[in-house]
Amino acid sequence: MQVNYELYAITDRRLAGGRSSAEVMEKAIRGGVTLVQLREKEAGGREMVAEAQTLLAVTRRYGVPLIVNDRLDVALAVDAEGVHLGQEDIPCRLARQILGPEKIIGVSASSVEEALQAEADGADYLGVGAVFPTGTKADAGEAIGLEPLKAIKAAVKIPVVAIGGINAANAAAVAATGVDGLAVVSAVVAAPDPQDAARRLVAAFRARPGKC
Repeated sequence: MQVNYELYAITDRRLAGGRSSAEVMEKAIRGGVTLVQLREKEAGGREMVAEAQTLLAVTRRYGVPLIVNDRLDVALAVDAEGVHLGQEDIPCRLARQILGPEKIIGVSASSVEEALQAEADGADYLGVGAVFPTGTKADAGEAIGLEPLKAIKAAVKIPVVAIGGINAANAAAVAATGVDGLAVVSAVVAAPDPQDAARRLVAAFRARPGKC
């Protein structure tokens, strides 16, 4: 599957101001979001499946892949396009055995060592961060900054998506490290106009030096 990682939006109903994730993500996709992740840490399996099915009705209409955070079982149950795994989740190599070669598997990494291991284990892409301090993920750890992000990008051959505290103001600086995309939560989900917020992030990403 050819995947465009340019703007990767992650759901968070707590930040959506009473709007559904499907509503927010449809607007964000219209603004340029190329990949959507369902991340609801407090939801049970049944609720996650229902939420994933609702999101899939939107993402498939626009041809945008849906990735399920952490929950391999939910990804399988709804036939989502992929799963994203943290360092404490089921190992990437085992997830690949279960999902097969066609599904997308992303792995979180915050060091060159973690990145290289994920690549060796068959990850399709890396979510690297937190680049800047963030309040949307309790276990995000300390911010790594731009130089370690650049080092991780240089060390691996698979796509790297930067995550953590990214917004329209710093997106160009993050993009300048050479990463393949930006992953955002509040910058889109909490925005009054997710479509416009996504459009601004895409514009900032594409404005990086050397990008045509």
